[in-house]
Amino acid sequence: MTARDFRALYGRLRRESARSVVDRSRGALCHVTPERVVAAVAEVRLGRTVSLAAPIETVPGPDDPEPAVHVMTGPDPDALGADGLHFATDRFAMNVHGDADSHLDALCHVVLDGELYGGVPASRVTPDGARALSVASAADGIVGRGVLLDIPRLRGVPWLEPGDQVTSDDLTAAEAAQGVRVGPGDLLFVRVGHRLRRTELGPWNAATARAGLHPAAAGFLAERKVAVLGGDGNNDTAPSTVQGISFPVHVLAIHAMGIPLMDYLQFEDLVPVCAESGRWSFLCAVAPLRLPGATGSPVNPIAVL
Repeated sequence: MTARDFRALYGRLRRESARSVVDRSRGALCHVTPERVVAAVAEVRLGRTVSLAAPIETVPGPDDPEPAVHVMTGPDPDALGADGLHFATDRFAMNVHGDADSHLDALCHVVLDGELYGGVPASRVTPDGARALSVASAADGIVGRGVLLDIPRLRGVPWLEPGDQVTSDDLTAAEAAQGVRVGPGDLLFVRVGHRLRRTELGPWNAATARAGLHPAAAGFLAERKVAVLGGDGNNDTAPSTVQGISFPVHVLAIHAMGIPLMDYLQFEDLVPVCAESGRWSFLCAVAPLRLPGATGSPVNPIAVL
């Protein structure tokens, strides 16, 4: 896709979003109305819960050179065998935006041409935190109908190879094959098999090579009024196919349409449950940490079937 074609697509999606979003501070989360949350509860049939998050990495790897740090701060080893009351304590630190750990991108995450989503000046992101469009927009959680579209299943392969792209036609074909349809306010999850490939073949430098959505597939998100997009990779393909834009799907989803992204989830636990039940939609609950001014959060989405 040329830079000119990308800018044209960006402009069209931004204009469409401006007409349909009623609260710019929440972006596409406005599509998750109370009525749609109530309707999503009807998706629960089995009473089963499945995590869509991967275990947090604490060992350096080619896709995670600065992993999370987990340190035990207590009790003193000498106190473990002593009488009396003692507490086990620990400390945790991580880079939120990376290529290994499951996380949510807030609407302040993408800066383009000096602006955030909705024309908010990029200066609102300060050294002390984001003063607009932070993860606080989802402080009360995100609950709605989740839909999983399994593209490797559609193509008859275990995973998509790095560099491969998911098109709008793939998304509509997966809907037809799985007997499901993405609708307004849905949390859309697109599986490319990144996690399974990583488990089977080992980690690699996903910053330079990964499967993801074709930028034009963002039109599907706009047409269906998707509220959140989540993937088991970065959602963007690498290397990028757009001249001068490294993360075109991030730009289109977050910056043009106000759709929060969830990157590097894992669907390998969910797929067999969906396949066995013959249902690819479910109630989904996402609870980002309440981090004032944060550009994102580690996240553990829960599918309830």
